[in-house]
Amino acid sequence: MAVQEVNQFLEKIGANWRLKLYVEDTETNPSVALEKLTSLYAKGVRVVIGPMASSEVRNLKEYADANKILIISQSSTAPELSIAGDYIYRFVPNDLYQGPIGPRFAKMLGVTHLILVWRGDAWGDGLAEVAKKTAGELGLTVAGEIRYAPEATEFSAEAAKLAEIVNGLVGQGVPPEKIMVQIIAFGEARAFLLTAAEYDVLWKVRWFGSDGTAYEARLAKEPKVAEFSSKVRFVNPIFAPTKTPKYQELLENIKSKLGHPPESYAYNSYDAVWVVALALLATNKYDADAIISALPTVLEHYYGASGHIMLDETGDRIGADYELVEIVKTDGEYAWEATGVYHSATGEIVWE
Repeated sequence: MAVQEVNQFLEKIGANWRLKLYVEDTETNPSVALEKLTSLYAKGVRVVIGPMASSEVRNLKEYADANKILIISQSSTAPELSIAGDYIYRFVPNDLYQGPIGPRFAKMLGVTHLILVWRGDAWGDGLAEVAKKTAGELGLTVAGEIRYAPEATEFSAEAAKLAEIVNGLVGQGVPPEKIMVQIIAFGEARAFLLTAAEYDVLWKVRWFGSDGTAYEARLAKEPKVAEFSSKVRFVNPIFAPTKTPKYQELLENIKSKLGHPPESYAYNSYDAVWVVALALLATNKYDADAIISALPTVLEHYYGASGHIMLDETGDRIGADYELVEIVKTDGEYAWEATGVYHSATGEIVWE
């Protein structure tokens, strides 16, 4: 949609060039992401919007830097990728902003013991590290850490260990409502939660997720997982675009085509296309260095679908609010709903 709009604009002003869109599915697989990037480079591509996962970005970073390919990720958030002077830019805040939300949510609930479960990749490790650090600063006890392989699809051992940790805490006199599990996962959370639901004690504690599971359709469609998530109030944070007029217009356009709203990172992708196009107009060069040199001025005057984009010295977006979403049962049907907002500037959680 953004490419179409840009090209219509270019035609209107009489520009002698157009954007050409290539779409590649990286499967959120780091190896596939690098293969796709090398293929795109051979076709002459020097600007890429994406990929989504930090593990992918980490794997292609060396190649992108060596070949001067501008990477603008709409959703990669691992703090370890915040490096000044490289060719990796991210139109989303890194997890130094998201990481504290879970522990602060726990503190607000009166939770005293936090158990972390996470996928062992660049994103999961980074987010878990920030969560652990914040928990310590807030005086919470990190009572357990369960790290699993990113390729895992079966979680009987991990769920059993989690139940064992919770039972141990309860046996020591810690009330279940004082315990929270934070799971940092992608779609594999469906299998994990399905297995966790087999343990009665895991229905009695609080649960918290991340942007990796927010609005994950498979969680709402699996009846047992949806029931479990709703019962324990499995809250998940995700970057919240500023509700600009352009946001509303884009939301309605996409809903009319897809039948449902886009995920929030789609607005970052839309803005990335426009920002690159405006930088190309300003420099008249299809060159990563030229585009990068124009970015500060373009962004200073650009107010897009996701709001005003301010980048730090490493090329990451500065600050943002986060929607808090959970699976809610309404009229017998389970669906994701936004129920609150976390304000990064103040650390405050406001429920709708």
